[in-house]
Amino acid sequence: MKTKQLIFALAMGLLSNLSVNASEIVAATLILEAGGEYSIGSMEAVNEVIRNRAAKRKLTTRQVCLQRKQFSCWNSGRIDQLLAKAKRHPRFSEALAIVTGAPTNYTGGADHYHADYCNPYWASSLKKTCTIGKHIFYK
Repeated sequence: MKTKQLIFALAMGLLSNLSVNASEIVAATLILEAGGEYSIGSMEAVNEVIRNRAAKRKLTTRQVCLQRKQFSCWNSGRIDQLLAKAKRHPRFSEALAIVTGAPTNYTGGADHYHADYCNPYWASSLKKTCTIGKHIFYK
């Protein structure tokens, strides 16, 4: 998080545990975005988007996950509560293994995605790379 965002989050009581490591934040993002999907590569694909954005934007994976309005799962700002919810999910250890494991390439280098039931303004300006489960990926 940038310094101003971090100060705001602390002031609002949204982030009390600064020791949460990036792997846990990314794994929680995978769970909250795709943990209910059982298509092969669904959580790996979200992880690829996070990694690709981090490289492209020169940010950490944690910063990418917690950037404002980038992953709808974090939009409420209740980071501690959402992280706790993700950690209780039966697939959290699987998500953590994906984050800490070898990189995959199910998406062909995607750095964006959305659920198949919505049509964001930016989708038409990017190249669709694949569909996995209920998510459509782009670069």
